[in-house]
Amino acid sequence: MQTLEISIYALGLLIALALVFDFMNGFHDAANAIATVVSTGVLKPQTAVAMAAFFNFVAIFVVGLHVATTIGKGTIDPHVVDHHVIFGALVGAIVWNVITWYYGIPSSSSHALIGGLVGAAVAKAGTGALIASGLIKTVVFIVVAPLLGFFLGTLIMLIVSWVFVKSTPRRIDTWFRRLQLASAAAYSLGHGGNDAQKTMGIIWMLLIASGHVAADATEPPTWVIVSCYGMISFGTLFGGWRIVKTMGQKITKLKPVGGFCAETGGAITLLMASFWGVPVSTTHTITGAIVGVGSAQRLSAVRWGVAGNIVWAWVFTIPASAFVAAIGWWIGTQIL
Repeated sequence: MQTLEISIYALGLLIALALVFDFMNGFHDAANAIATVVSTGVLKPQTAVAMAAFFNFVAIFVVGLHVATTIGKGTIDPHVVDHHVIFGALVGAIVWNVITWYYGIPSSSSHALIGGLVGAAVAKAGTGALIASGLIKTVVFIVVAPLLGFFLGTLIMLIVSWVFVKSTPRRIDTWFRRLQLASAAAYSLGHGGNDAQKTMGIIWMLLIASGHVAADATEPPTWVIVSCYGMISFGTLFGGWRIVKTMGQKITKLKPVGGFCAETGGAITLLMASFWGVPVSTTHTITGAIVGVGSAQRLSAVRWGVAGNIVWAWVFTIPASAFVAAIGWWIGTQIL
């Protein structure tokens, strides 16, 4: 693999831009981790984001680096990676994140990044630059992650309903206000473990292409790992408040028991995907789990129109961010 000629200043700029995306990922997706626990009144917003940020970082000690490997080595051909491709990919992902945050749309930062990589790579070298196996895995889980979240959310809600069938509503509410703290922590652990590694994979890809890390390295440098986990946690502290209401109340009305079931189902899905090395969407996962919880109560409890609008945002995320990334790649060739 030919080593990319890039100045230390350009390299530093791209790493900084990647960490900006990582911050925005935490900022944008904080709602996924805290919406249910805030909307049910179990925690105040400031406390919820602090807890989510803490467990985002704790994931560094729990989850492996399989997702970073998928992003860094299994999405696009390493031979086409250069500073223009990375610049375009990050611009595409950041612009789409800003647009969806502004309009309160819970889209996927993960798929915005994947779309950005695809768009920039294709703009440079055509479709032959894509690695089919890694992309197919990601695309398949666009469907599988929300379905698995839906199934687990529904199943856990049904089990809880059966176990507590003779309990009073007040007793159930008391218990699950406590249990939701654990489920929210578990979900934040899964969120940090999966999402921080996506930016990690981008920086790793850039360091390999520039010759600063060996191509056969089994993991990125420690400073990259710590920086990415730290930045996504920092972003989470600021919280994407525009999206909280959509996730926590507009899809279905949640009580603590429902919040616990949705978060637990989402957490299981995210942690499984992280161990399998699949870069899934935390947004897709928790949305599927919330819809599953609502459906377990009654189908009319779910506002299907709102859920449908969210799905359309999912469909457009990869092509939209890919289109912006292709433009970003061209701009990068002119200024970098």
